[in-house]
Amino acid sequence: MRHVIALDVGGTGMKAALVGPDGELLHEARRDTGRDRGPDAVVASILDFADALRAHGLAEFGEEAAAAGVAVPGIVDTEKGIAVYAANLGWSDVPLRDLLTARLGGIPVALGHDVRTGGLAEGRIGAGRGADRFLFMPLGTGIAGAIGINGVIEPGAHGSAGEIGHVVIRPGGIPCGCGQRGCLERLASASAVSLAWAEASGDPEADAADCARAVAAGDPRAVAVWQEAVDALADGLVMAVTLLDPRTLIIGGGLAEAGETLFTPLRAAVEERVTFQKLPTIVPAALGDTAGCLGAGLLAWDLLATEVSA
Repeated sequence: MRHVIALDVGGTGMKAALVGPDGELLHEARRDTGRDRGPDAVVASILDFADALRAHGLAEFGEEAAAAGVAVPGIVDTEKGIAVYAANLGWSDVPLRDLLTARLGGIPVALGHDVRTGGLAEGRIGAGRGADRFLFMPLGTGIAGAIGINGVIEPGAHGSAGEIGHVVIRPGGIPCGCGQRGCLERLASASAVSLAWAEASGDPEADAADCARAVAAGDPRAVAVWQEAVDALADGLVMAVTLLDPRTLIIGGGLAEAGETLFTPLRAAVEERVTFQKLPTIVPAALGDTAGCLGAGLLAWDLLATEVSA
Protein backbone atom coordinates (compact mmCIF):
# COMPACT_ATOMS: atom_id res chain seq x y z
CA MET A 1 0.00 0.00 0.00
CA ARG A 2 1.29 3.43 -0.91
CA HIS A 3 1.98 5.48 2.20
CA VAL A 4 3.98 8.37 3.67
CA ILE A 5 5.76 8.94 6.96
CA ALA A 6 4.33 11.68 9.21
CA LEU A 7 6.26 12.92 12.23
CA ASP A 8 5.29 15.62 14.73
CA VAL A 9 8.17 16.67 16.99
CA GLY A 10 7.24 18.32 20.29
CA GLY A 11 9.24 19.69 23.17
CA THR A 12 9.27 16.40 25.07
CA GLY A 13 7.73 13.79 22.80
CA MET A 14 7.20 12.81 19.17
CA LYS A 15 4.01 11.53 17.56
CA ALA A 16 4.27 9.67 14.28
CA ALA A 17 2.18 7.76 11.78
CA LEU A 18 2.20 6.04 8.44
CA VAL A 19 -0.54 7.71 6.41
CA GLY A 20 -2.38 6.36 3.40
CA PRO A 21 -3.45 8.36 0.31
CA ASP A 22 -6.89 9.07 1.77
CA GLY A 23 -5.44 10.35 5.06
CA GLU A 24 -6.02 7.07 6.89
CA LEU A 25 -3.64 6.47 9.80
CA LEU A 26 -2.22 3.04 8.98
CA HIS A 27 0.17 2.88 11.93
CA GLU A 28 0.77 5.17 14.92
CA ALA A 29 3.68 5.42 17.35
CA ARG A 30 5.18 7.73 19.98
CA ARG A 31 8.65 8.29 21.41
CA ASP A 32 10.47 10.71 23.68
CA THR A 33 12.64 13.34 22.01
CA GLY A 34 15.52 12.74 24.42
CA ARG A 35 16.07 16.48 24.83
CA ASP A 36 17.65 15.95 28.25
CA ARG A 37 20.64 14.51 26.37
CA GLY A 38 21.12 17.63 24.24
CA PRO A 39 20.23 18.84 20.73
CA ASP A 40 22.39 16.29 18.90
CA ALA A 41 20.53 13.52 20.70
CA VAL A 42 17.20 15.04 19.68
CA VAL A 43 18.23 15.01 16.02
CA ALA A 44 19.44 11.43 16.37
CA SER A 45 16.12 10.44 17.97
CA ILE A 46 14.18 11.96 15.07
CA LEU A 47 16.30 10.17 12.48
CA ASP A 48 16.08 6.85 14.33
CA PHE A 49 12.31 7.17 14.73
CA ALA A 50 11.83 8.00 11.05
CA ASP A 51 14.00 5.05 10.06
CA ALA A 52 11.99 2.72 12.30
CA LEU A 53 8.78 3.94 10.65
CA ARG A 54 10.31 3.34 7.23
CA ALA A 55 11.21 -0.23 8.21
CA HIS A 56 7.74 -0.87 9.62
CA GLY A 57 6.09 0.37 6.43
CA LEU A 58 8.33 -1.80 4.27
CA ALA A 59 7.62 -4.89 6.35
CA GLU A 60 3.89 -4.22 6.70
CA PHE A 61 2.98 -2.93 3.24
CA GLY A 62 5.72 -4.33 1.02
CA GLU A 63 7.03 -1.02 -0.23
CA GLU A 64 9.01 2.00 0.87
CA ALA A 65 7.29 5.16 2.06
CA ALA A 66 6.79 7.51 -0.88
CA ALA A 67 7.70 10.64 1.11
CA ALA A 68 7.91 12.04 4.62
CA GLY A 69 6.49 15.11 6.33
CA VAL A 70 7.96 16.43 9.58
CA ALA A 71 6.60 19.20 11.81
CA VAL A 72 8.96 20.85 14.31
CA PRO A 73 8.64 23.74 16.79
CA GLY A 74 10.47 27.06 16.76
CA ILE A 75 11.69 28.96 13.73
CA VAL A 76 11.63 26.89 10.55
CA ASP A 77 12.90 27.66 7.05
CA THR A 78 10.55 25.43 5.09
CA GLU A 79 12.02 26.38 1.72
CA LYS A 80 15.55 25.30 2.66
CA GLY A 81 14.42 22.54 5.00
CA ILE A 82 16.27 23.94 7.99
CA ALA A 83 15.18 23.86 11.63
CA VAL A 84 16.55 27.32 12.39
CA TYR A 85 15.99 27.58 16.14
CA ALA A 86 13.97 25.99 18.92
CA ALA A 87 14.63 27.07 22.50
CA ASN A 88 12.97 24.03 24.07
CA LEU A 89 15.01 21.60 21.95
CA GLY A 90 18.26 23.53 22.08
CA TRP A 91 19.06 23.31 18.40
CA SER A 92 19.98 25.89 15.77
CA ASP A 93 20.42 25.68 11.99
CA VAL A 94 19.81 21.94 11.69
CA PRO A 95 19.53 20.82 8.01
CA LEU A 96 16.82 18.40 9.04
CA ARG A 97 15.31 17.82 5.61
CA ASP A 98 18.65 16.78 4.09
CA LEU A 99 19.48 14.58 7.08
CA LEU A 100 16.13 12.82 6.85
CA THR A 101 16.31 12.39 3.09
CA ALA A 102 19.72 10.75 3.45
CA ARG A 103 18.55 8.50 6.30
CA LEU A 104 15.37 7.46 4.47
CA GLY A 105 17.00 6.35 1.26
CA GLY A 106 16.53 9.52 -0.75
CA ILE A 107 12.75 9.94 -0.53
CA PRO A 108 11.43 13.51 -0.65
CA VAL A 109 10.91 15.17 2.73
CA ALA A 110 8.77 18.20 3.63
CA LEU A 111 9.63 20.20 6.75
CA GLY A 112 6.97 22.34 8.43
CA HIS A 113 6.33 24.51 11.47
CA ASP A 114 4.35 22.64 14.15
CA VAL A 115 1.49 25.13 14.57
CA ARG A 116 1.12 25.85 10.87
CA THR A 117 1.19 22.13 10.14
CA GLY A 118 -1.50 21.50 12.74
CA GLY A 119 -3.47 24.37 11.24
CA LEU A 120 -3.19 22.78 7.80
CA ALA A 121 -4.84 19.63 9.13
CA GLU A 122 -7.55 21.51 11.04
CA GLY A 123 -8.32 23.59 7.97
CA ARG A 124 -8.53 20.76 5.48
CA ILE A 125 -9.87 17.81 7.43
CA GLY A 126 -10.81 19.21 10.85
CA ALA A 127 -12.88 22.07 12.21
CA GLY A 128 -12.18 24.35 9.24
CA ARG A 129 -13.11 21.89 6.53
CA GLY A 130 -14.75 23.78 3.70
CA ALA A 131 -13.67 27.25 4.90
CA ASP A 132 -11.76 29.20 2.25
CA ARG A 133 -10.23 31.54 4.88
CA PHE A 134 -9.53 30.56 8.47
CA LEU A 135 -7.31 31.35 11.43
CA PHE A 136 -6.19 28.50 13.68
CA MET A 137 -5.09 29.50 17.19
CA PRO A 138 -3.92 27.00 19.80
CA LEU A 139 -4.00 28.40 23.34
CA GLY A 140 -1.34 26.46 25.20
CA THR A 141 1.91 27.39 26.91
CA GLY A 142 1.94 30.29 24.46
CA ILE A 143 -0.32 31.41 21.62
CA ALA A 144 0.50 31.01 17.96
CA GLY A 145 -1.56 31.08 14.81
CA ALA A 146 -1.89 29.62 11.35
CA ILE A 147 -3.48 31.61 8.53
CA GLY A 148 -5.29 29.37 6.05
CA ILE A 149 -6.10 30.50 2.52
CA ASN A 150 -7.81 28.04 0.17
CA GLY A 151 -6.38 24.98 1.88
CA VAL A 152 -2.83 26.32 2.14
CA ILE A 153 -1.12 27.89 5.15
CA GLU A 154 0.42 31.33 4.55
CA PRO A 155 3.99 31.27 5.91
CA GLY A 156 4.76 34.97 5.45
CA ALA A 157 7.80 36.52 3.80
CA HIS A 158 10.15 35.28 6.54
CA GLY A 159 8.27 32.25 7.85
CA SER A 160 6.71 34.12 10.78
CA ALA A 161 3.12 34.75 9.70
CA GLY A 162 0.49 34.11 12.34
CA GLU A 163 2.49 34.97 15.47
CA ILE A 164 -0.60 36.54 17.03
CA GLY A 165 0.55 35.67 20.54
CA HIS A 166 3.04 38.53 20.30
CA VAL A 167 0.58 41.21 19.30
CA VAL A 168 0.51 43.78 22.10
CA ILE A 169 -2.99 43.86 23.57
CA ARG A 170 -2.23 45.74 26.81
CA PRO A 171 0.51 48.33 26.13
CA GLY A 172 2.91 48.62 29.05
CA GLY A 173 1.53 45.42 30.58
CA ILE A 174 3.17 42.20 31.74
CA PRO A 175 6.69 41.67 30.32
CA CYS A 176 6.93 38.96 27.66
CA GLY A 177 9.91 36.80 26.79
CA CYS A 178 9.91 38.31 23.31
CA GLY A 179 10.97 41.69 24.77
CA GLN A 180 7.61 43.44 24.54
CA ARG A 181 5.05 44.12 27.27
CA GLY A 182 1.37 43.18 27.26
CA CYS A 183 1.49 40.47 24.59
CA LEU A 184 -1.64 38.42 24.03
CA GLU A 185 -0.03 35.18 25.17
CA ARG A 186 0.93 36.71 28.51
CA LEU A 187 -2.76 37.32 29.16
CA ALA A 188 -4.80 34.64 27.44
CA SER A 189 -2.71 31.49 27.06
CA ALA A 190 -3.31 28.44 29.24
CA SER A 191 -0.09 29.19 31.11
CA ALA A 192 -1.13 32.82 31.70
CA VAL A 193 -4.47 31.74 33.14
CA SER A 194 -2.70 29.14 35.30
CA LEU A 195 -0.38 31.79 36.75
CA ALA A 196 -3.22 34.24 37.37
CA TRP A 197 -5.43 31.61 39.03
CA ALA A 198 -2.60 30.26 41.17
CA GLU A 199 -2.10 33.78 42.52
CA ALA A 200 -5.80 34.56 42.95
CA SER A 201 -6.62 31.24 44.61
CA GLY A 202 -3.51 31.09 46.77
CA ASP A 203 -2.74 27.60 45.47
CA PRO A 204 0.63 27.51 43.67
CA GLU A 205 -0.31 24.17 42.07
CA ALA A 206 -3.57 25.45 40.54
CA ASP A 207 -3.78 25.59 36.75
CA ALA A 208 -6.08 26.76 33.97
CA ALA A 209 -8.20 23.60 34.11
CA ASP A 210 -8.77 24.23 37.83
CA CYS A 211 -9.76 27.79 37.03
CA ALA A 212 -12.28 26.62 34.43
CA ARG A 213 -13.85 24.22 36.93
CA ALA A 214 -14.03 27.01 39.51
CA VAL A 215 -15.71 29.28 36.93
CA ALA A 216 -18.31 26.61 36.25
CA ALA A 217 -18.88 26.36 40.01
CA GLY A 218 -19.43 30.14 40.23
CA ASP A 219 -16.30 31.13 42.17
CA PRO A 220 -16.14 34.95 41.77
CA ARG A 221 -12.32 34.98 41.92
CA ALA A 222 -12.13 32.49 39.08
CA VAL A 223 -14.76 34.37 37.09
CA ALA A 224 -12.67 37.55 37.35
CA VAL A 225 -9.48 35.79 36.20
CA TRP A 226 -11.31 34.02 33.38
CA GLN A 227 -13.05 37.16 32.17
CA GLU A 228 -9.77 39.06 32.02
CA ALA A 229 -8.34 36.36 29.78
CA VAL A 230 -11.47 36.22 27.63
CA ASP A 231 -11.45 40.01 27.18
CA ALA A 232 -7.80 39.98 26.12
CA LEU A 233 -8.42 37.10 23.74
CA ALA A 234 -11.44 38.84 22.24
CA ASP A 235 -9.38 42.00 21.66
CA GLY A 236 -6.75 39.92 19.88
CA LEU A 237 -9.30 38.09 17.78
CA VAL A 238 -11.04 41.27 16.68
CA MET A 239 -7.68 42.65 15.60
CA ALA A 240 -7.11 39.45 13.61
CA VAL A 241 -10.59 39.63 12.08
CA THR A 242 -9.99 43.23 11.05
CA LEU A 243 -6.72 42.37 9.32
CA LEU A 244 -7.49 38.95 7.86
CA ASP A 245 -11.28 38.74 7.47
CA PRO A 246 -11.39 34.97 8.11
CA ARG A 247 -14.56 32.97 7.62
CA THR A 248 -13.75 30.67 10.55
CA LEU A 249 -11.74 31.07 13.77
CA ILE A 250 -10.53 27.71 15.08
CA ILE A 251 -9.49 27.74 18.75
CA GLY A 252 -7.45 24.82 20.08
CA GLY A 253 -4.91 24.02 22.76
CA GLY A 254 -5.33 23.37 26.45
CA LEU A 255 -7.57 26.35 27.18
CA ALA A 256 -10.10 25.25 24.54
CA GLU A 257 -10.62 22.03 26.51
CA ALA A 258 -12.80 24.11 28.84
CA GLY A 259 -15.47 23.89 26.13
CA GLU A 260 -18.40 26.28 26.44
CA THR A 261 -16.93 27.74 29.63
CA LEU A 262 -14.58 29.42 27.17
CA PHE A 263 -16.55 29.59 23.94
CA THR A 264 -19.81 31.06 25.21
CA PRO A 265 -18.27 34.20 26.79
CA LEU A 266 -15.66 34.44 24.03
CA ARG A 267 -18.23 34.51 21.21
CA ALA A 268 -20.20 37.14 23.14
CA ALA A 269 -17.10 39.28 23.77
CA VAL A 270 -16.05 39.19 20.11
CA GLU A 271 -19.57 40.03 18.96
CA GLU A 272 -19.66 43.02 21.33
CA ARG A 273 -16.44 44.38 19.84
CA VAL A 274 -17.01 44.12 16.10
CA THR A 275 -18.42 47.11 14.29
CA PHE A 276 -18.03 47.01 10.50
CA GLN A 277 -16.26 43.63 10.50
CA LYS A 278 -18.05 40.46 9.47
CA LEU A 279 -18.34 38.12 12.43
CA PRO A 280 -16.63 34.79 11.71
CA THR A 281 -17.71 31.44 13.04
CA ILE A 282 -15.76 30.61 16.22
CA VAL A 283 -15.32 26.86 16.70
CA PRO A 284 -13.19 24.50 18.81
CA ALA A 285 -10.42 22.55 17.09
CA ALA A 286 -11.47 19.02 16.17
CA LEU A 287 -8.28 16.99 15.85
CA GLY A 288 -6.68 17.38 19.27
CA ASP A 289 -3.06 16.34 19.60
CA THR A 290 -3.18 14.41 16.31
CA ALA A 291 -3.38 17.62 14.25
CA GLY A 292 0.38 18.03 13.87
CA CYS A 293 0.88 14.43 12.78
CA LEU A 294 -2.03 14.52 10.34
CA GLY A 295 -0.73 17.82 8.97
CA ALA A 296 2.73 16.33 8.48
CA GLY A 297 1.11 13.60 6.42
CA LEU A 298 -0.64 16.23 4.31
CA LEU A 299 2.69 18.00 3.76
CA ALA A 300 4.18 14.76 2.46
CA TRP A 301 1.29 14.05 0.09
CA ASP A 302 1.32 17.68 -1.10
CA LEU A 303 5.04 17.35 -1.84
CA LEU A 304 4.41 14.28 -3.98
CA ALA A 305 1.58 16.02 -5.81
CA THR A 306 3.85 19.01 -6.52
CA GLU A 307 6.58 16.75 -7.90
CA VAL A 308 4.12 14.97 -10.20
CA SER A 309 2.68 18.23 -11.53
CA ALA A 310 6.19 19.61 -12.10
